[in-house]
Amino acid sequence: MSQQTFTRPIYILFLVLPSGINIGFATVTLPYLLTYHGFSVARTAAIVALGVSASLWRFAGGPIVDLSLSLRKWHFIAVLISIISIFLLSVTPIDINKFILFTIIYFISQLAANLILLPVGGYMANCIEPGRKGRAAGWYQAGNLGGVGLGGGAGLWLATHFSEVTAGIILSVLSLLSGLFVFLIRDIQHEKGKRLITELTGMGKDLLSMIRVPVVLFVIMMLCMPIGTGAAVNLWSAIAADWKTDADTVALVTGILSGLVSVIGSIAGGLIADRWGNWKAYMGAGLVCAIVTFIMAALPLVPYVYILGVLGYAFGLGLFNAAFSSVILFAIGKKNASTKYALISSIGNLPVVYMTTFDGWTHDRFNSTIMLIAESVIGFVFIIICILAIKKLKTKNLLIQPGD
Repeated sequence: MSQQTFTRPIYILFLVLPSGINIGFATVTLPYLLTYHGFSVARTAAIVALGVSASLWRFAGGPIVDLSLSLRKWHFIAVLISIISIFLLSVTPIDINKFILFTIIYFISQLAANLILLPVGGYMANCIEPGRKGRAAGWYQAGNLGGVGLGGGAGLWLATHFSEVTAGIILSVLSLLSGLFVFLIRDIQHEKGKRLITELTGMGKDLLSMIRVPVVLFVIMMLCMPIGTGAAVNLWSAIAADWKTDADTVALVTGILSGLVSVIGSIAGGLIADRWGNWKAYMGAGLVCAIVTFIMAALPLVPYVYILGVLGYAFGLGLFNAAFSSVILFAIGKKNASTKYALISSIGNLPVVYMTTFDGWTHDRFNSTIMLIAESVIGFVFIIICILAIKKLKTKNLLIQPGD
């Protein structure tokens, strides 16, 4: 590949941004609007959990993207579907009677948000200079977290100060403008001569091969545990009224500020993983999230507690995101890394789905305080279980990085 074919790492930021905007609108703006219009927190959590579950199927789209249209076409198609779904969500009346219709559109929007990310991985692998891939990964994280802050914070502010339709239109335009950056990058065509069924069969064999390795099996089991799930993020806007926090504050804190704090946490988490190891980084980040929710639950239900708690949680989640990626990269080695990473990271999203549902149920059955305590205690318990398991596996020398 010639020097001229490489692209600037910062372009990855703009490719990921539409996905982050979509997710932010879905997990911050809409939960607030749903509860404002009479939806219970449990029902809101169920809608959000279903949307989040779309990430569990991300791995299934990999072979389809690789074996059909070019990366540029897939990315732009995904951005267009995302834009249409955001607009439809903004114009669909938030009404209990339209619950099923709204939920279907919501789920499609999150499928689109995940589809946007698949071609980006291909671009990072093929169009970024080897010595600058770390920077590209940083811009990827910035686009994701920054987009969530934009779609959530700006989306909520626009929706509460103007209208849901205004928020949907502006966020759609921003997504489109970001998506256009794909035309500044060399297109990547799919490989000829491969059959989809062959690739899917190979993927299944790859997964079976992975789980025979003790450290990979342990990582998969650990990622399925409710540690550092960040589930409360999906409900912060929906339960903000419990802390008597106004819409403007919610928009600022859960949006732009949380996005910035998460980016800082992610950078710090990567440094910690390199310095002190993956296991300490993972457990430590999960511990931070659990401590934040516990302290938040113990303090009065007033705005400043909400602000500090949400930002503290965002920092802990940033730490955890970096440790999450680091642990997966440690487990999969280098061979077939893209496929393995997609598979394991998809599995790793499972706790977010069930803990979001659990948090919503706990809130409605009891209250916000009990919800936070429950999430915290569950996190503490499973961190202890994992630490004991890690010590046991180390004594048997089973936590060795797989070879290629």
